[in-house]
Amino acid sequence: SLSLSLSLSAGGTGPAAYVDAVSVYLALLVDQVANHSSAFCGWNSPNGQMRSVFARQALPMVWDYAEANCFAGSSGSYANVLERQVKAFSALSPHGASGSRVIQTDGIRQSAAYGAIVSTDPPYYDNIGYSDLSDFFYVWLRHSLGESMPDLFRTLATPKSEELIASPYRHGDKERAEAFFLTGMRQALRGLAQGAHSEFPVSIYYAFKQSEAGSGTGVVRTGWETFLDSVVESGFGITGTWPIRTEKQGRVIAYQSNALASSIVLVCRRRRPDAPRATRQDFVKALERDLRPAIVEFQKAGTAPVDLAQAVIGPGMATYTGFSEVRRPAGERVGVGEALALINEVLEEILSGQEADLDGDTRWAVAWYETHGFGTAPFGEANTLATAKNTSVDGLVEAGILRAGQGRVRLLRPEELPSEWNPVTDSRLTVWEMVHHLVRVLDGESEYAAGQLLRRIGGQAGAARELAYRLYGICDRQQRAAEARLYNALVISWPELARIAREDNGRQQRLQ
Repeated sequence: SLSLSLSLSAGGTGPAAYVDAVSVYLALLVDQVANHSSAFCGWNSPNGQMRSVFARQALPMVWDYAEANCFAGSSGSYANVLERQVKAFSALSPHGASGSRVIQTDGIRQSAAYGAIVSTDPPYYDNIGYSDLSDFFYVWLRHSLGESMPDLFRTLATPKSEELIASPYRHGDKERAEAFFLTGMRQALRGLAQGAHSEFPVSIYYAFKQSEAGSGTGVVRTGWETFLDSVVESGFGITGTWPIRTEKQGRVIAYQSNALASSIVLVCRRRRPDAPRATRQDFVKALERDLRPAIVEFQKAGTAPVDLAQAVIGPGMATYTGFSEVRRPAGERVGVGEALALINEVLEEILSGQEADLDGDTRWAVAWYETHGFGTAPFGEANTLATAKNTSVDGLVEAGILRAGQGRVRLLRPEELPSEWNPVTDSRLTVWEMVHHLVRVLDGESEYAAGQLLRRIGGQAGAARELAYRLYGICDRQQRAAEARLYNALVISWPELARIAREDNGRQQRLQ
């Protein structure tokens, strides 16, 4: 039935069309066998199986490549690939796609999005050369299906000249490649902004590993900035930027590498034609007004610290695109790059400002940690900072967060804190202690134990969560990856810890 439906959708009927449909499935199987039968195939140690050539969107050399027996029933064989294809077919609903329509068209000149609800996944600047990679499969498909579908396989390789990516080797240099990408992307997005359904936002997925491009003027722009610029110039206003964890943890590119963790979804609406102009100072004031409640909501929702800076770009760019233009006092336009920098500055100011509600010992610990981490430093330096924060080194030792001796001091690491600590009986309770005891229990014991501890912390739990965000930001800027992971894990687990704390509190009340 699937073969027949494919042939009917292509406009054919009868035995010949049925044969053509089956030929397509067999050709796809040949492609998948080729995908598992190359010297570019590696070995997936965690899963104990082969990786295909395209375990990532590239063709890297593999020195310890794995070989599949394409005639046996093992991973990568024809029988194994056929079994997986049949499983995929069985997962498809025979009725779910009855109203679907698939077309292939130029994204810049298309009209299919007119009056439609649009969710799109565009090219990612210079990250992936789609057509170059497609040639690996195209040559096999052309060999298998070239006679039965000549219109699809007229060229020896896939067309490349109009592909909308910033590829320097096609355009001569990075500056021309960026100009080509920006011009095409603006044109494509302008068509979406003008034609998409006015009552619904357009969602644009953007997942990439950040790269930078320098122009002849010496200005350095990231691919993210370039893409945002094209979105704004096309007539869209950005109302949200949501990081979504879409990437598989065990994939080859993520294994012991600096790899993409999230896809970013831009939520866009057509910009108001009557939007006012603003000065740079007006924009900064509006940012401070709009970002403060947004950050609080993100923190309450348990947005991971690793994703907070990206999530805040949404309300920040909503403020920026709420104006028709933003200009400096001298008249120069404030571009997307400068707007992003200002959003980051305001974010840091707001997170730093949350320290004002912390106790003096914790404020000292944050300032010390920002400079020294958990390393040692001279007593005199610690004493000077303690005076400024209205505390004392002896008091910090008494609070149980500092070790001092022989003219040196250092903060205690989470694993060095006493396991019998109880916030209810602590005579000098600090928010710093709360965070690091929670980290200690969560990392060393369990979520359940950390939730019980959160119940005993009680009303100061919100301050502890805010401090975890602040400490993650410090670690992220100073590339302290191991410590950043602990604070990030605490915030991610916070909703579950809060649930456990509520249930544990209910049990305690019933017992009383």
